[in-house]
Amino acid sequence: MGAATSQAADRGNFLTTLGAVRGDDGRWRCPWGDAPADYRDYHDSEWGRPVRDDRGLFERLSLEAFQSGLSWLTILRKRARFREVFTGFDPVAVAAFTEDDVDRLLDDPGIVRNRAKVAATVTNARAVLALDRSFAEVLWQYAPEPGRHSVPVTSLDVPATTAESTALARELRRRGFRFVGPTTAYALMQATGMVDDHLRDCHVRGLCLRPFRSSPLLQ
Repeated sequence: MGAATSQAADRGNFLTTLGAVRGDDGRWRCPWGDAPADYRDYHDSEWGRPVRDDRGLFERLSLEAFQSGLSWLTILRKRARFREVFTGFDPVAVAAFTEDDVDRLLDDPGIVRNRAKVAATVTNARAVLALDRSFAEVLWQYAPEPGRHSVPVTSLDVPATTAESTALARELRRRGFRFVGPTTAYALMQATGMVDDHLRDCHVRGLCLRPFRSSPLLQ
């Protein structure tokens, strides 16, 4: 998701000082993930759950780039249309998009119509195809060791960037990816389960099983 910071801002800065909140269903959640329903569903079923496949990771990377400067709620509500126009975020299909395709997407009110971000999505699809190994392997090698970071108690304990996200962003840019700064990279890591930033008292905390990874490359 766009980092938890984005969602906290949507609901008011006072939420950033809170720990988990109790929803009307009796469950404790990260403060951004309680309401509206779009956030609750995303928080409970997706955010922080490991994504292992290249297509799923490419989708998350693309949506994080589109979210930059916007509310994550906007992206969630447009996600179905994003998936349609970007052919399910199949990197092979998106890599074949032409300038005519870019112009067509910029006429579609169902997505975020930003030429630089649309063009970057096409560029990033081509970068995925140019990798010498799977996209998942490239990303997951930057997942920090379990226990490397402390468990957040309030939203103020959740960082915007880390050494791992900075290293990941640098590597992706080296490989030709665009719209992948350290903050976007960390939001991607949060969204795809490379880190578990659910608060200590959130009911989802600890439900995220960690898939394959190797030691982060911080050089």
